[in-house]
Amino acid sequence: MLENVSDAFVLFLNVYNLVALAGGIAIGVIVGAIPGMTSTMAVALTLPFTFTLPPVTGILLLLGVYKGGVYGGSIPAILVRAPGTPAASCSVLDGYPLAQKGQAGKALDMALYASCFADLVSNLSLILLVGYLAALVTSFGPPENFTLIFFSLTIIASVSGESLLRGFISAGAGLLLATVGLDLIYGTDRFTFGNTNLLGGLAFIPLLIGLFAIPEILNGYARRGAPEKVPADPTGTHATFADFRRCFRSIFRGSLIGVVLGAIPGIGGAPSAFVSYSEAMRRSPNRKNFGKGELEGVAAAEAGNNGVAGSTMIPLLALGIPGDVITAVILGAFMVHGLRPGPMLFEQNIDLIYALFIGISISSFFLLIIGKAAIRLFRHIASIPMRYLYPIVMVLCVFGAYAVNNSFFDIYVMVMFGIFGFIMMRMQVPSAPFLIAFILGPMLEDSFRQSLLLSQGSLTIFVRSWITWIFWTLTILSVALMLRRHIIGNPEETTLPDVPKG
Repeated sequence: MLENVSDAFVLFLNVYNLVALAGGIAIGVIVGAIPGMTSTMAVALTLPFTFTLPPVTGILLLLGVYKGGVYGGSIPAILVRAPGTPAASCSVLDGYPLAQKGQAGKALDMALYASCFADLVSNLSLILLVGYLAALVTSFGPPENFTLIFFSLTIIASVSGESLLRGFISAGAGLLLATVGLDLIYGTDRFTFGNTNLLGGLAFIPLLIGLFAIPEILNGYARRGAPEKVPADPTGTHATFADFRRCFRSIFRGSLIGVVLGAIPGIGGAPSAFVSYSEAMRRSPNRKNFGKGELEGVAAAEAGNNGVAGSTMIPLLALGIPGDVITAVILGAFMVHGLRPGPMLFEQNIDLIYALFIGISISSFFLLIIGKAAIRLFRHIASIPMRYLYPIVMVLCVFGAYAVNNSFFDIYVMVMFGIFGFIMMRMQVPSAPFLIAFILGPMLEDSFRQSLLLSQGSLTIFVRSWITWIFWTLTILSVALMLRRHIIGNPEETTLPDVPKG
């Protein structure tokens, strides 16, 4: 083994690998900071440049773009309420109110520190537990996925604000609109009204931009007659070590949630962020501040979505199964270089695996350095007067929505959901439950129907294993706590609204 590690160091330690890793992270941060330009898009566009590179250099470049993109999405989420990536949508809830209070620098710092720590935990989990977690992943079938996602839907109660009814109405709308498109099991189209653009469902990035960024712009113009309040210059605000220590439990918990959910193929960073946020809110003594600008909320959300960055590689390396769309692109890079991820890769190319592990283990430190530089560059945005900032953000939103599929129809989707989100904002209907339901709805439906097909209609399949029993127990406990808080409990302990109008 020591000989393999020595060979791996020789394979890794050259300037090209270090430049590729650092350059990839920088590219990812910049692309992630542009609303609509997702990590998936950045990795896919970078893939052709890896064909002529050595395998370790090319794969580290892609991993750097991935990790940088996951963090970069938090920058516009905090500054202008326009999540750069789907996983950053949870960071809006507390990050943007902090920016409105003139504490954008503090929110960005905490997002970076939580991201780097969660990324480090995720990387170490990949290196140390790849075999054990891969074995756990193989235990997950459609019934286990259904109970996991059903439990995750209980998050809706935590982000519903003061009115649980409004939260459920919002979630119901999200579940309904998630059914638009082609039914993958029977091949029938649903709610497409003959429009072929809807066969693939409502594009998520235009919906995300419309739901969060456009309502804020419309609300700004609706208050045009009011005196404009520009937040204090954020350059003087920083997250201190005391802030990090106060949020550490939520960061560590969110990192572990991200590791576990990231190792399960198809879950992704957005559900992990919301689960982490919900758990932080439920356990925090500052629960009443969540949604109004609570630093712990930013930390939990970023820890949750960055905790998946390393663990999504676990099913890819151990089983040859991509954990998400991005790792599917990275799988393509392996295949181009004649490598097939799976058990045989560990036997035939163990020195390459160890070299990747070395690069992955130091990527968190590169992210910290590059992310700190990005904060210095971007955080001044929060002090730009809104009359100048809104048109710039609007142009970026249109560009981001169009760039997903090069389709004008996606711009129409963005505008439609912008108006829809503005109406929700005015009626004080929280948008977070809608987003959670829209993300989890298709996965819930598919796993439910696949389970029934496997069992020929028998519901007993949903209690077939110890994993399903664990998630049913967690669901019952979560619902009991929700009822205690919203019905029996003290009104002062109720959760608070989504993001304030102003």
